[in-house]
Amino acid sequence: MVATTRERSQAGVTAPLPDDLHPALYAALSGAGIDALWSHQADALESARRGHTMVTTGTASGKSLAFNLPVLDTLASDPSARAFYLYPTKALAQDQARKLSDLAQAAGSARGAAMPSGGFLRHAIYDGDTPREERRAIRQRSNLILTNPDMLHVGVLPNHRNWGDVLANLAWVVVDEAHVYRGVFGSHVANVLRRLRRLARAYGAEPRFVLTSATIANPRELGEGLTGLEMLLVDRDGAPHAERQVVIWNPPLVDAKLGKRASALSEAAKLLADLVARDVRTICFLKSRRGVELIQRFARLRLEDMGRADAAERIAPYRAGYTPTQRREIERRLSEGDLLAVVATDALELGIDVGQLDAALCVTFPGTVASLRQMWGRAGRRDAGLAMYVAGEDALDQFFCRHPDEFLDRPVERAILDHESEEIHLAHLTAAAYELPLTPEDEEVFGERWEQHAQRLVKQGRLRERGGRYLPRGPGYPAAEIALRSASPDSVAIVEAVGGELIGTVDAARSHSTVHPGAVYLHMGAPYEVEDLDLAQRRALVRPFEGDWYTQPKKESETWIEQVRERRDCCGVELSFGTVSVTEQVVAYQKKRVADHSVVDLLALDMPEHEFVTQALWYELPDELLREEFPLEVLQGSLHAAEHAQIAVLPLIAMCDRWDIGGLSTAFHRQTGRATIFIYDGHPGGVGITRVGYERFEGLVDDALRLISECPCRAGCPSCVQSPKCGNLNEPLNKRGAVELLSRMAAR
Repeated sequence: MVATTRERSQAGVTAPLPDDLHPALYAALSGAGIDALWSHQADALESARRGHTMVTTGTASGKSLAFNLPVLDTLASDPSARAFYLYPTKALAQDQARKLSDLAQAAGSARGAAMPSGGFLRHAIYDGDTPREERRAIRQRSNLILTNPDMLHVGVLPNHRNWGDVLANLAWVVVDEAHVYRGVFGSHVANVLRRLRRLARAYGAEPRFVLTSATIANPRELGEGLTGLEMLLVDRDGAPHAERQVVIWNPPLVDAKLGKRASALSEAAKLLADLVARDVRTICFLKSRRGVELIQRFARLRLEDMGRADAAERIAPYRAGYTPTQRREIERRLSEGDLLAVVATDALELGIDVGQLDAALCVTFPGTVASLRQMWGRAGRRDAGLAMYVAGEDALDQFFCRHPDEFLDRPVERAILDHESEEIHLAHLTAAAYELPLTPEDEEVFGERWEQHAQRLVKQGRLRERGGRYLPRGPGYPAAEIALRSASPDSVAIVEAVGGELIGTVDAARSHSTVHPGAVYLHMGAPYEVEDLDLAQRRALVRPFEGDWYTQPKKESETWIEQVRERRDCCGVELSFGTVSVTEQVVAYQKKRVADHSVVDLLALDMPEHEFVTQALWYELPDELLREEFPLEVLQGSLHAAEHAQIAVLPLIAMCDRWDIGGLSTAFHRQTGRATIFIYDGHPGGVGITRVGYERFEGLVDDALRLISECPCRAGCPSCVQSPKCGNLNEPLNKRGAVELLSRMAAR
């Protein structure tokens, strides 16, 4: 155990039910046993009545009621009014639909009768699982439609003529769990919401937006970035919170020289089994689907060895890949107390109601402090709870273990998106033109540069201009070509070679490194070996794999500076931000043994080059900073190690994952003429991640220096300078040189 602390309990702050609520809603709330509000729910109602609102409070603080109050009050008062509720997952929509049904039933009970079909609340789910024969009736009858951005994007907006009555009477749009909409996904959703606003306006409506979010550093900025509208902020949490014990747990060292620690999975399984043996109701979070299955299996075996086979049967895994029916059954069993524990991916991080839990374990850092707090918030909502973080050997995990107090007090990160990210924004403008011709009136929704972008689309042959109006060129359905959860419009289908079954997809931009011939590809925890990659047909053929190795690609990369947008002197270097072209080519791959990560083989590949334009920060190191202590063979390894460390700590200031960022370091760049380090957004067009790094570069240098210098290893390890995604297979790396280089920069 590295550190422990105790979060104090907090009493709730209540407010009376407003007496100006519609009588039918008042009766429904009374029938559901709600006779008072938490203060932030009352604040949200007042704020939403005044303008577009972002509500950001803690896990299980009752955010659903905060947005239900203003929406249901309108629906009860105006029989023609409509509302959209948007959720990032189908499971969340299902969960909210159940709560709305309970509220409708309570309203009926309060009147001594079942809720009639003509009651003020007529809600329905409209997503990919909705039977086609029911969809028309939902459009015609339902006044509250629960859906997701994906269905809004491809099912509603391009077919808006079928939705005319809904759009003409659209009074409210609720966007729940808004912190999920960041990076590439958030940049897409920001465009989808602008398209929705544009169509609603065309039908004569100006809907009011209410967004909810977990605690993040910039909630108002995120809300305004998503919607393009000025936001009011409600962030005073009035809900009660029980006392919570917080523990940071670092697996023991098994090889101090190599910095190798015991498996985080096996440690978590032991902790989980010990908690379950004491009848402590527990949720255990892990990003890896395969890891979820392994922890559940190891914990069950340990419980059986302890003579607690009864408890072993009451642990279930929960991850993507299960059918909706299977997931609903696990949620029900957990909520009703039939299950003692569930091991889950972040599919259960969001606000699905799974009842009262005593403990929450997070295994390895989930990527952001905000996500970690969200997961911990699952434990001890009413009674005292336990929140644990089990560290892995990754650089950030070990950095936090060396600074537990700072970690526990660390502020949450900023959510980043860029709705004008070029590839994303141009694709959505094309989709918008299909829905309605683009005109000068669209400046208010799409921004002052809308026509500049439209003219680019004309030159690309995607739009045509007629009298100041921009229309789509040729047949097609542009929205269908845009994948909201990917920056690239193209994807490669992953097909099981024997049965021909489609088991998944991968971005075309990432296919070279993830599904190249010979790659071991994991899908739902099951390994497959790639037999063939046909880039022309956008298809990778795979077969089930039973070997004891995994693969890591070796890449050659080049960067070319396209445009310098900003430049400043900082930390003794010349720091720039702008756009760069990145050219990558996978030239080989390593086979590495699963047990000890040792290299089994290195095999050459003949893959085409992949090029994309993105945002980047880069800095040029002057000769006086390097001096004679850095001969060429030392310099390249030092630059490479410093680049890895800065990429590792960038997620500390921006809500992103290490895999969202790329980098390149060189002792001589042909444009700058100097030793230069580039850090770039890993998605075509970029979404603003490296802009934050540019703005807070001094902190990036300080954190990277601490990360490396405090690691006890001698020559560099996975806890400091080695990266699991390094295209050069972590060669060369010079830990001592990186410490010296970053120390000189920090001193300046």
